[in-house]
Amino acid sequence: MPSSEELHKRRGGAVARGVGSVITSYVDSAAGGTITDVDGREWIDFAAGIAVTSVGNSAPKVVEAVRAQVERFTHTCFMVAPYESYVAVCEHLNALTPGGFEKRSALFNSGAEAVENAVKVARHATGRPAVVVFDHAYHGRTNLTMALTAKNMPYKHRFGPFAGEIYRVPMSYPLRDGGLSGAEAAARSIEMIEKQVGAENVAALLIEPIQGEGGFVVPAPGFLPALRAWATAAGVVFVADEIQTGFCRTGDWFACQHEGVEPDLVTLAKGIAGGLPLAAVTGRAELMDAVHVGGLGGTYGGNPLACAAALATIETMHELDLAGAARRIESLLVPRLRAIAERDPRVAEVRGRGAMLAVELVLPGTLTPDPVATAAISAACHAAGLLTLTCGTYGNVLRLLPPLVILDAQLNRGADLLDAAFG
Repeated sequence: MPSSEELHKRRGGAVARGVGSVITSYVDSAAGGTITDVDGREWIDFAAGIAVTSVGNSAPKVVEAVRAQVERFTHTCFMVAPYESYVAVCEHLNALTPGGFEKRSALFNSGAEAVENAVKVARHATGRPAVVVFDHAYHGRTNLTMALTAKNMPYKHRFGPFAGEIYRVPMSYPLRDGGLSGAEAAARSIEMIEKQVGAENVAALLIEPIQGEGGFVVPAPGFLPALRAWATAAGVVFVADEIQTGFCRTGDWFACQHEGVEPDLVTLAKGIAGGLPLAAVTGRAELMDAVHVGGLGGTYGGNPLACAAALATIETMHELDLAGAARRIESLLVPRLRAIAERDPRVAEVRGRGAMLAVELVLPGTLTPDPVATAAISAACHAAGLLTLTCGTYGNVLRLLPPLVILDAQLNRGADLLDAAFG
């Protein structure tokens, strides 16, 4: 088997330079909370493929389901010759997502594709053009979702012009909001929408209940419910982007549930199918069914292998109570992170929910972001065998996304390595 060094040299002559990687080691196998590279080195996984492998890599039920499906058929295209597993996934999503109202779902390939289709549904159902998004938001890498995304580099730089009728308003960011309550932050955003866009022109308000790439920003309590109430009164479709927060990641099945918010539409991906490409839009039946036949779909959307994996993933999450596991991860990691914060003046805040946790770093005594220290700490983690990620508009947030099935011993070992990296 080639070594990581050999593979990295081959990569330089074969893979486009614009495709980056966090580490230069190449994976041979992975399971539970660890990854093993081609040189036999084991890594503790605090990344989970960016919140994808919540049930762990090669989860037994997922492997069994995909193996059985691949022996039956790999693809027919649901729009040509449909199959039961697509219907079953939609039934599960309709039942699991917040809201007791009648729902419908449609399946796609990626989170960006789900977001694009949620916008399509909202615009078609309301007849309105405008979409409102938030500072620090991340929604994808396609043309429309780049427009919806806030951060320029690396996501948007020199890729424009972008889709129009996108409007951005402030997010509730408690660390940097000057003490605004959730209700006050929502009122600020709503006033901007009404003055600069006009509520009657807004098809959708699109928000991550906890922001992902933007820095794991947890809005102040009351922010999401206030926006939900305004959207209802204004006839605006409230879209929750639960692509990174969904499927038990934050200690409940969906992050909106922490404040009892019921979105009109929810976009889903990442943790949905144990690592296979699958995404969805789930929402109110009257909205989803407003679109004409043929208006939603795609060649690979709801591929039978991905649907089989999703059904096994959802079953595993129920059986292992992975929402509870996320809460346990929080209870183990947060005290360790706060202990670091108490002794390290670079730590401005420890935040997050469940197994979606983050540390924001600044220049001591200020709120000036420190991306240099953040990158150095993450690099020290990598050198020690702990796979971590960074994020944030300012590049100064260390984020932790362990698989929800990680063992306590692996979690504690990872915390030890993280502690040492800060030192």
